Amino acid sequence: MKFISILAGLVMFIAPACLAAQPGADSAPDPGSRAWDHGEIAVFADYYRFTQFNPASNFVGVGALVGFNASPHMALEAEMTYDFSKNFTTQSGNGASTSFSRTSLRPLTGLFGPKFQIGSSGPVRAFITGKVGFVDFSTSSKAISSGTFTGAVSNIGGSGTFFAAYPGGGIEFFGGPIGFRIEAGDQLYLNNGVHNDLKVDAGPAIRF
Repeated sequence: MKFISILAGLVMFIAPACLAAQPGADSAPDPGSRAWDHGEIAVFADYYRFTQFNPASNFVGVGALVGFNASPHMALEAEMTYDFSKNFTTQSGNGASTSFSRTSLRPLTGLFGPKFQIGSSGPVRAFITGKVGFVDFSTSSKAISSGTFTGAVSNIGGSGTFFAAYPGGGIEFFGGPIGFRIEAGDQLYLNNGVHNDLKVDAGPAIRF
C-alpha cells in the first residue's frame, strides 16, 4: 500500500495549491470564464499492449481520472486503470474479426502528474502529459467484481508491483461541461530493465 500512500500524499499536498489558484468569491469575474473551468473528471476504456509476452498481448479494461487546473494551461491529474480482459484479432478470408476473453493476469496502474493543455475553457483542448506511479500485475480466475478489484488493490506494493512512468498526449472535445477525451502514450515500467508498452484511453469527461 506504500504507493497509494505516496499518491494520496501528493494529492493532499498539491490540491490546496490548485484550489488557491482559482479566483475567489471577492475577485472580479473574468468575462471569459466558466463555472466548469476548475477541473475535470473522466471515465474511460483502456487499451494496454503488453509487449513482454511473445506474441504481445492486448489487454483491455476501464479506468477513471480526476484533475484540477493549477492554471489555464496546466492541470494536475491522478488516474487508475484496471485491465481484466484480452483482445484477440484474427484474419480470415472474410476479413478481420475481434473477440474478448477474461484473463487471469490483470494489470492495475496508478499514475499522477501534470497535464499541459492548449485551451482551458474552449470546446477543443489538445494536451501533453507526463505522469509517474506504479503498475501491479496480479492474477485471479474470479469473475470481475468490486471484490476482485479490491483484491488487486490490496496487492499493491508486493513483488508484482513496479515503478511506472507515462509520457503521452491527446485531445478533448467539449460541449459545455460534457465532453469526450482520447489519449495515447508510452506506459513504461522498470523490471530488470525498462519495458515500453502502448496505452490508449478514450471515454466521456465532465468539467467542473
